[in-house]
Amino acid sequence: MPGRLEQAGVLPGPAEISKTEPQPGGIGFTTRLEIACLANLFLGTPTRILMRVATFKAERFSVLERQTAGIDWELFLPEGLKDSKLTIQVTTRKSRLYHTDAVAERIRPQVLNRLKETTGGSNCDTGHSPQTLMVRAENDRFALSLDMSGSPLYKRGIKTRVIQAPLRETLGFAILKRLEFSRQDILMDPMCGSGTFALEAAMMQADAPPGIFRTFAFESWPSFKNNSFRHAKDKITDQVVTPPEAAIFASDLDQSAVTHLKETKSGHPVFSSIQVACENFFDITPPATSHGVVVLNPPYGKRLGNDMDINVFFREIGRKLAGDFKGYRACVIYPEKHLADALGLHLTPMPLFHGGLDLFAGIGKIA
Repeated sequence: MPGRLEQAGVLPGPAEISKTEPQPGGIGFTTRLEIACLANLFLGTPTRILMRVATFKAERFSVLERQTAGIDWELFLPEGLKDSKLTIQVTTRKSRLYHTDAVAERIRPQVLNRLKETTGGSNCDTGHSPQTLMVRAENDRFALSLDMSGSPLYKRGIKTRVIQAPLRETLGFAILKRLEFSRQDILMDPMCGSGTFALEAAMMQADAPPGIFRTFAFESWPSFKNNSFRHAKDKITDQVVTPPEAAIFASDLDQSAVTHLKETKSGHPVFSSIQVACENFFDITPPATSHGVVVLNPPYGKRLGNDMDINVFFREIGRKLAGDFKGYRACVIYPEKHLADALGLHLTPMPLFHGGLDLFAGIGKIA
């Protein structure tokens, strides 16, 4: 991200991100609000970005209420925010105040009353986007954070609908990064479904940030500098490059999936490099190239049906890849670790957690 920000002229120097450290469920970092806003725009793998508002110790509800009421909510939450547009999500662990609903019920009026008192008592519905306050209590220490992103960041603002069991964009982005996908590469996505891999790849080749087509919850905050952010987005948009011609080939047996992907990519020059067809993976002849990448998210479970043995299916996938995709860098997603043996490609397994399932992404070069 720092290099892109400097190229866009958004920052006078290196991005001011410090104190990065792994935390349960994510990574913590320290920066200015302006940079955190841009992180939502540029980062391709997070589900959401939270801004820590306060931390304190509270063993009694009276202390929780007093501490919450003393926070400057008017700096972050929009004037006129309605109760129905404020979501409070609470998790507790080893704390005296352990009842999550009770914690939320004590916090909510403190936030809304403080906001009403400091913004002149307005209660009009100004059409602001919903806001989410995340509350985590552990060993009587409370951490209150506002969700900057709004809808999860894997919702890029591109797809209007998805087919069954779609791959999240954040996972598609991470896999393409792991494969070191670049503008010099050709991508084959022969079981494309909703087109996650193809769409993410097109944006990467066009140098378009993952969040360029969507909005964020922080855009309703009083402390948000809209002119500065809009200026940054305009400069970034101006730097989006023309994607390589016919560099991404997406196909699927499901005609409805193919039709949907064609509709999704139409009207966006960023996606002009995507070629879409209704074809069987086993009938495809890929281009001969030293810069090829192939990604597959094959059907499994109910999507595969009862007539096909999954081991046989993945064995055939492995044979096809070994026979026709030699030299390609590859990723194959599979639901059970033993299926790597059926593939027979000696790919390195990368654990994935998606849709409540523990999956694997086999990654490597097809010899």
